[in-house]
Amino acid sequence: MNHLEHYTQKTCTAADAIALVRDGDTIIVPTGVGEPPALLTALSDQRRSLNGVVVSQILPLRKFDYFDETTLGHVRHSAYFFGGASRPGGQAGWIDFVPAYFSELPQLIERGLTPSDVVFSLASPMDEHGYFSLALAPDYTMAAVKKARVIVLEVNPNVPFAFGDCHVHISQVSALVESQDPLLEVGLPEIGPVQEAIGKYVADLIDDGSTLQIGYGGIPDAVVMQLKHKRDLGIHTEMIGDGILTLLEAGAVTNRKKTFMPGKMVATFGLGSQKLYRFMHRNPALEMHPVEFTNDPYIAARNDQLVAINATMQIDMLGQCGSESLGTRPYSGTGGQVDFVRAANRSRDGKAFIVLPSTAKGGSISRIVPTLTPGTHVTTSKNDINYVVTEYGVAQLRGKSAHQRCEALINIAHPDFRGELRDQARALKLR
Repeated sequence: MNHLEHYTQKTCTAADAIALVRDGDTIIVPTGVGEPPALLTALSDQRRSLNGVVVSQILPLRKFDYFDETTLGHVRHSAYFFGGASRPGGQAGWIDFVPAYFSELPQLIERGLTPSDVVFSLASPMDEHGYFSLALAPDYTMAAVKKARVIVLEVNPNVPFAFGDCHVHISQVSALVESQDPLLEVGLPEIGPVQEAIGKYVADLIDDGSTLQIGYGGIPDAVVMQLKHKRDLGIHTEMIGDGILTLLEAGAVTNRKKTFMPGKMVATFGLGSQKLYRFMHRNPALEMHPVEFTNDPYIAARNDQLVAINATMQIDMLGQCGSESLGTRPYSGTGGQVDFVRAANRSRDGKAFIVLPSTAKGGSISRIVPTLTPGTHVTTSKNDINYVVTEYGVAQLRGKSAHQRCEALINIAHPDFRGELRDQARALKLR
């Protein structure tokens, strides 16, 4: 039987594909745009016929009907990282989460520490050799493909066929569902004067020839917008988005000076516009790889001058970053922040930046605090922190004493809070 005959034999409706799911199964779904809408809609429609099914995913983008507190016994969500669709349920306590470094999720799946019975994923059309590309998010999904009993792909002609380790053969697939809907687009975040000021401080410290990891958010994108005049930048990141595309179009990214995989951009998921998805299609300058490759600190650090740019919500006077919760209330997740902070610290001449506005709630509270709000989930530790940047400047903390760190952070806090912070630091014996 040839590839096309296999394809025809395995094609079915989304509703029929749900029959392959058994009670008690865990369904692995890729990051963001890689989630298959037709399959997850069908799962939502049929959820009451199932029992004890779990959907595990990082960063869901659509709030499907299975996000339903009243049907938790049938199908429930388990978050590797909270997004807009899952955050309300996480904060209310009826959506659970799995704490983990993004880079280590495949290992958890491979070792059976987190279940993987079924994979639901968007995929490109099949090529002449019988392969589909999971270009939008190979992340932990490729590890799940190797482990799962059932693999169902939602084939959409708008999904790019990318190069790298992101391919699934027709022989591995249990069922295929076809769809043609446009891929979900995620625009660039809004950039205001605070983000722009932070971006300038960071950009001034990025040298020509650096390799970049850029997180999602207004501040990282504000940095990107101020790098267009740089030369021979490289990309080794978890997310490729429109900001990176802007740098390519400006000629700032060439990947020529990379010391690991020169000439190639490397990422594990795409999140952006239709223009980005078209750019990803059969582009020899881009490779999409599983997250245990892109985010492994030992691998990423093989890039000299690796620059990691990530955001946090709160930082204490020792440099501990609360990037994923508001006190005890979960907001996002660990993701790849620590992976790339550690990678940049290991990289020759690498620089890890943690960025944040100096205040929150309309300037009424300081984000630089004596101690983190009780219950805050610590993301980047005091031992890993390097550069911290607000709109008031840069504090370089790595190698500094507790007293030196405290003074440096107070100096980049909002002026309205510096006196109070100094008093609190004295009470903590940090001044």
